[in-house]
Amino acid sequence: MFDRGTTRALRPLLAVLAGLVLMFGTATAATAQPDKGIPDSQLEALARALGLSTDDAENLLSLQARLSVLAVDLEAKLGPDVSAGSWIDAGSGKLVVAVTSSEAAAVVRASGAEARQVKHSLSELAEQRKALDEFARSAGAGDVQSWRADVRSNSLLVRTVEGAEDKATEAFLAKARKLGVDVTVEQVEGAVRPTADLYGGQQIEMSNGYVCSAGFNAKTTSGEAILLTAGHCGDGEPTFSKDGVEIGATRSFSFPENDYAAVDVSSAWTQQGAVDTYDGSYQEVTEAGLGAVGSAVCKSGRTTDWTCGEIESHDETVNYGNGDIVSGMTQHTACVEQGDSGGANVSGTVAQGLTSGGMLYQQGQDLVCGEKVGQPNVGYFQPVEEALAAYDAELVTGSSSSSGNGNNGNGWGRDR
Repeated sequence: MFDRGTTRALRPLLAVLAGLVLMFGTATAATAQPDKGIPDSQLEALARALGLSTDDAENLLSLQARLSVLAVDLEAKLGPDVSAGSWIDAGSGKLVVAVTSSEAAAVVRASGAEARQVKHSLSELAEQRKALDEFARSAGAGDVQSWRADVRSNSLLVRTVEGAEDKATEAFLAKARKLGVDVTVEQVEGAVRPTADLYGGQQIEMSNGYVCSAGFNAKTTSGEAILLTAGHCGDGEPTFSKDGVEIGATRSFSFPENDYAAVDVSSAWTQQGAVDTYDGSYQEVTEAGLGAVGSAVCKSGRTTDWTCGEIESHDETVNYGNGDIVSGMTQHTACVEQGDSGGANVSGTVAQGLTSGGMLYQQGQDLVCGEKVGQPNVGYFQPVEEALAAYDAELVTGSSSSSGNGNNGNGWGRDR
């Protein structure tokens, strides 16, 4: 987490970037320019969330994009049996790559990143996390809220409701502790929920009476227009509309296990490769990707509008209750609440994911995100690359958008 009111975390990143440019030249330039066309509103929101100036926030997005590319390259080069994950360290500003051998550590250091030798590989931790997934789907998870392979601690991190003593929770924790890897149990006061059913703000409506948020526009390889949103929004295959004008029927959805859906987009709408920033402007998207742990992310949704934070983890499994256990989630620290589901998560111009849910707290009659009750924000998104691959589709980007008025800002604009 970046310290609020200081740029100390950014200065080391500038030094790291200088080394990366010398070593890699322009090899990663095409995927490392998230700051092109970023409106001031996004930079201001990110600056507020991380305690930075807007200039530093703009630099941060560019630097973290480069480090994220390096992280992907190194993890692919090392392989899952040697690599144990990576993250951007807020204190040093460096990319840290965990590995299980001294030989791999030397490869990491030669790249300019920091190596950390650990006990368990990422594949080992992932395998044990999958074992917990299977256990939860067959026997339940009680008041356990989520679990993941935590790259920073090289352990399985399990979140459970504080004081939970029911048999299902205890059985789950007992199973986790028998897996042969380190287990860290974190007790929380809130509970995770899908974020699908409040009112107000920008939204898409479903024929079953619920509301969600639009995510990203895409086109299948056969040229069919689709809108991506959360899978639990498509559960029951409702028809979607906006302001009384039909968008289209649910084409397909995957929930639980995953949390993405595709909605057919009728010719009444012009698809736009942009995201609403809730100040009258729109953030262009140019590509799909997934930022490194520790990198910045902002989300757009109809309940909490435009909020920003940092990526905390990848490949986390979340227990939404009633047997709805979803895997492969990315956890972040931006505020999300009910109604934000399906909304767009971006880093600069890079489309990251579709809002799935978050840890919410009771405040009067409302369920709110952590920052509103003095708790940390815990939000989750479904990586958009997985959804695009599932539907054999490509993202509609700002450069490929058709002309239209774009006034609704949720990735599509109504023809007039």
